[in-house]
Amino acid sequence: MPESIRPDSTPAAPEVVDTAPTRSAPMKNQTGPQGGGARALAVLIALIALGVSGYVGWRQWQQEQVSTGDSRSLATLQQRVGALETTLSGVSGERTSLNQRLGDVDQVNRSLREELLSQAERTRSLEDAVARLAQKTLSGHDAMLLDETESLLRMADERYALFHDAQGAAAAYTLADQTLGAVNDSAFTGLRQSITTERDALAKSQPANQASALQQLTELRADLATLPLKPLDALNTTNQPQSVWERIKHALASVISVQRSNGAPLAVADSRFARELAGLDLAQAQTALLAYDSNAYAAALQRVDVALATQFDGNNPDVQQSRVTLKQLGAALPPSAPLHLGAALSELRNLRTVSSLKPDAAATTPASSSGAAAPASGAKP
Repeated sequence: MPESIRPDSTPAAPEVVDTAPTRSAPMKNQTGPQGGGARALAVLIALIALGVSGYVGWRQWQQEQVSTGDSRSLATLQQRVGALETTLSGVSGERTSLNQRLGDVDQVNRSLREELLSQAERTRSLEDAVARLAQKTLSGHDAMLLDETESLLRMADERYALFHDAQGAAAAYTLADQTLGAVNDSAFTGLRQSITTERDALAKSQPANQASALQQLTELRADLATLPLKPLDALNTTNQPQSVWERIKHALASVISVQRSNGAPLAVADSRFARELAGLDLAQAQTALLAYDSNAYAAALQRVDVALATQFDGNNPDVQQSRVTLKQLGAALPPSAPLHLGAALSELRNLRTVSSLKPDAAATTPASSSGAAAPASGAKP
């Protein structure tokens, strides 16, 4: 490198050449060492320039390497950008197809919603029809049960009024209570209490020892054939005539004999007649006991007791025991006033009259409620 470009060297002063011959030798000696320093400086400057050139070359090589890496990175980025563009184009196509599918699904959903609304309307109509049918079925079922209950109550009242059959009437009341329990209408729940009250009254009016009384009456009827009658002399002593005409009749009776057409003596015919009458009275007592007729029962037992006292031997132990048994049987059916039934039947008829006014209002209420619910369900998406 020339000296003029060294940064750290100062320009040399121009040399003055002495043209005189006498001074040339001393000047040559003085410039010798200065020329060697210049050469050393030149070599140093050359080394520095070489180092700077190497550094510059190394830097250029590094820049070339960096530019090569940048080129490669740029190519890679371009490839990635191309792949992204391809992917974006595919995504755009998929998005378009997805939009088409969403449009198709929206149309399908709209049609399904319309179909669902129509199905809901049909279901509501079907529910209304089923409700009306169920209401008619329930009303017919309840009406049939109420008719059966009314028939049982009326039959119980008539049976007690005609035959005084408290047991049969109580059984009819029990069946009526069971039938009324199957009715779905809660308005008839209180009627069961009235039926229970009348049934309990009928049960209390029945004698507790009815079967035993019937058995004792049957035994008395069988024992009548073996009970002894009063002796004939006792009858004559008892029926001693007191008046004149009775004495005349008694005197004529000893002369005139009266006999039956069949040839049987009068005393024998009277004994058979007395036994038959007592047996009929006992049979009537049994019938009155079965019919729970206290008056007829007591009257029949009284007639039997009078027959035993007048026609049979009162000193015989069997006759006395039979009369004691009759007195005991007289207390088997205590006299009581007849029951007044029919309150439950009247209450049932009143309730049926009141409930017959409900079907119209009940039919109007479901119709109005279904009509009010239709717009709300139709407006729902």
